[in-house]
Amino acid sequence: MSNIAVKAENLSKMYRLGVINSGVLFRDIQTWIALKRGKEDPHSKIGEDKYSGDKDHFWALKDISFEIKQGDRVGIIGKNGAGKSTLLKLLSRISSPTEGVIKIKGKVASLLEVGTGFHAELTGRENIYLNGAILGMKVRRINEKIDEIIDFSGIEHHIDTPVKRYSSGMYVRLAFAVAAHLDSDILIADEVLAVGDAEFQKKALGKMHDLSTGEGRTVLFVSHNMQSITTLTQKSILMNEGRLISYDNTNFVIQKYFSLNINDQIYENVNISLEHPTITKVYYNTSHKGNIQQHGKKMEIIIEIDNPFPIESAAVSYQIFNLNNIAITHILIMNEEINFCNEKGKYILKSTFPSIKLFPDMYKLTVHFSNKINNYKYETLTDIAPFEVKVFDELRDYYWKPNTAVYIEDNQWNVEKII
Repeated sequence: MSNIAVKAENLSKMYRLGVINSGVLFRDIQTWIALKRGKEDPHSKIGEDKYSGDKDHFWALKDISFEIKQGDRVGIIGKNGAGKSTLLKLLSRISSPTEGVIKIKGKVASLLEVGTGFHAELTGRENIYLNGAILGMKVRRINEKIDEIIDFSGIEHHIDTPVKRYSSGMYVRLAFAVAAHLDSDILIADEVLAVGDAEFQKKALGKMHDLSTGEGRTVLFVSHNMQSITTLTQKSILMNEGRLISYDNTNFVIQKYFSLNINDQIYENVNISLEHPTITKVYYNTSHKGNIQQHGKKMEIIIEIDNPFPIESAAVSYQIFNLNNIAITHILIMNEEINFCNEKGKYILKSTFPSIKLFPDMYKLTVHFSNKINNYKYETLTDIAPFEVKVFDELRDYYWKPNTAVYIEDNQWNVEKII
């Protein structure tokens, strides 16, 4: 499997609705033996779509295949009932697939439901040792980690209290702290983090990011909070009605999620290209060397964009910061105003300010390229294209004080499509 941490091949999961079995033990045994051998159910109807289900059967997952590399942070998104939690239960080996194979490299720590893996009668401290033992850790190794776990959870005053007396928030704090700090190679977290307060959610997202970048752990994260998915993950899986719709760059998948029409079977022709809109270059049009801008004179910022597919509501915004990271101004450019990125191609976006009046100093830009329909960014470039504002003799006595807003007169937008 080389550097592949998780691999799913033709994964499917079927549940029976309202009945325990088919009513005949011999037929149940035949079905079980056939599925174990990787063969078709001998009692399925001829010519039917086996994933369509019937009044007694429901396919929660339908023929899913993907690979996740070690150290990747992958989001899993989709509407309620899309199969997200079922997929995580299979990956966590809580339940087994009806069809297909799962290959996992390393130990898995799961956080799927409040209280998963905890014994209600044991204290928080005892449950830490219990979870460590389940993962195959020695007592000595758990002792090395326990102070860090308790400190991260923030419930040290209740750590020797039976967890059955914990609130749902305390449960989640301890459960996440245990899953994140014990020796596992793959961390799987479901929407359970939504139970925690905003401060702990931010802390947990930061910890998962550190586990991936610093320790090389693989993180799978399910959430309906698209901001959390965008903040944490590099790639995401979009699911709908038990099928994998797209596995791609997170921003691209989120755009597909918001544009998904549940009534259309769009999984039949899904573009899973890793291409996404990018800002390829940011620079200034100035006659002065060293990106020097003359106070009170025209300033022109040029942004080059490579856009692989049409965007209905593209937007470019940028902020000017001084060297103390104080935002001087924020400028938003919408394609409804100037008609850019509504077709595939490369664009040059020129923003011209006839008169810019800044205190003489060094400045820098932060540029965002986003889709205003769902407010999610394709790309953000921070602390780029530094420039210096200088006041020449004729304007020596006419400039604004430090840390004040930039004064811009008669903004003029100009966009040119070059390809």
